[in-house]
Amino acid sequence: MDKVGQGVSKKRVKELIIGLTGNIATGKSTISKMIQEKYQIPVIDADIVSREVVEPGEQALEEIVATFGEEILLEDGTLDRKLLGSIIFQDLSKREQLNAIVHPAVRKRMLSKKEELLQQGNQSIVMDIPLLFENKLTYLVEKTIVVYTTEDVQLQRLIERNQLTEKEARDRMNSQMNMEKKRELADAIIDNSGSIEESENQLINIFEKWGLADLLL
Repeated sequence: MDKVGQGVSKKRVKELIIGLTGNIATGKSTISKMIQEKYQIPVIDADIVSREVVEPGEQALEEIVATFGEEILLEDGTLDRKLLGSIIFQDLSKREQLNAIVHPAVRKRMLSKKEELLQQGNQSIVMDIPLLFENKLTYLVEKTIVVYTTEDVQLQRLIERNQLTEKEARDRMNSQMNMEKKRELADAIIDNSGSIEESENQLINIFEKWGLADLLL
């Protein structure tokens, strides 16, 4: 195949909602950025949406304040994430209370964004959801892609990126769903252990398999 990404076809392509996921330091963000910027497929990022729904004026923030008290706000009325984090990570019940507020708000906002993008004429949309399998959110999408890397590469990336000890990095890795389990659940896998070009070739093969070849023209 000739070099791709020189432009995006204006043809109508198959409508497909894709769920993109992967564990920490596997390079999911690199693939998400490639999809959005090079292939111009809109990406709805759950991490971004989770920050949006707790901004001042949002119902979720009001519910958080009602549950945890006014002290969880900073002077400017925004959420004191550091304080909230110190509360929920020490108390499972409080973490579950927070999730019961935030997760439904995130899902509702993501679905709203998806419908808006479809109405604008977008045929393919990617929903970037780190906890896609853990939170049983596959019903939101039609196909799933897991970004994967070897444990050694993942560990090294995490240590260097977050300035962690090996134990700290392994603790974070072990707190997530096993990577092999995610690979089994996925419709497609991108092994992101090598070069960006190698990962992109895998993405291209997935697009072709799923009838999205027009996006590669």
